Amino acid sequence: MAIDAGPWPSLPLAEWRATYETLHMWMQIVGKTRLALAPAENHWWHVVLYVTTRGLTTTPIPYGDRTFSVDFDFLDHRVVVATSDGTGATIALQPRSVAEFYREYLRVLDSLGITVKLRPVPAEVANPIPFPDDHTHASYEPKQAQRFFHVLRQADRLLKRFKGRFVGKSSPVHFFWGAMDLSLTRFSGRRASDQHADTMMREAMSHDEFSVGFWPGSGAVLEPAFYAYARPEPPGLAAAPVRPAEAYYSRELADFILPWEAVRSASSPDAAVLDFCQSTYDASADLARWDRAALDRQAGEWP
Repeated sequence: MAIDAGPWPSLPLAEWRATYETLHMWMQIVGKTRLALAPAENHWWHVVLYVTTRGLTTTPIPYGDRTFSVDFDFLDHRVVVATSDGTGATIALQPRSVAEFYREYLRVLDSLGITVKLRPVPAEVANPIPFPDDHTHASYEPKQAQRFFHVLRQADRLLKRFKGRFVGKSSPVHFFWGAMDLSLTRFSGRRASDQHADTMMREAMSHDEFSVGFWPGSGAVLEPAFYAYARPEPPGLAAAPVRPAEAYYSRELADFILPWEAVRSASSPDAAVLDFCQSTYDASADLARWDRAALDRQAGEWP
């Protein structure tokens, strides 16, 4: 199938919200498969998806002495399940309810000899509907899903460039299906001093961190945007100067925000995103007194 959008497509949340919300639930079903079967890692890194040349993938998931993967293909609009013994199956991405997708997905896994027990309730959403009962979300517009993918691959490419400027512990660039965000996290090496009451967040933010990423928008920011934050947030960060000029601090989210529209309309979208990543990191790391001499690659050595 031909690519529908250019390298910097528009992605207004209001225009594709129905597809977005349905796709979010489908991704949660696939993501919960990794959650159920993959060996646990710190910060929940075992549950994430990764950007590919065609969409998103689980990467290989262990199942006994076999492995299998589940890929979202947003060019040919299908879910591809492949196993290490050469078998596989596909599910068409088309308008259908979450309940129908859930039944079909489990049927396909069962046909490949894979049985998974997952909690069939979405996470990190308001008013969650159990997957078997969700007949509300049933939209899929292929062009909108494809544009989302092309935005993700640009964000993935730039976050990976930014990742190479750091020599301390950092995450891969990966996609969290709970909040539908692509994320990169750097760590100071110190354990976090404030512990969250919520078990999920306590594990996710167990160490001092700086995170930057992209998501399609939700809550207080109803547009696609890059975001950046430090946790715990050092005093004075909200007032720190960051670049480019279109970036701002959201007090409701305690995040810096750079709208996608500001990126795609910039004379150099690459420079705008990398400026945002670097300036928000500089402010966060300096105010939090990170050992930057030990953690940062010198600017002249940036890849």
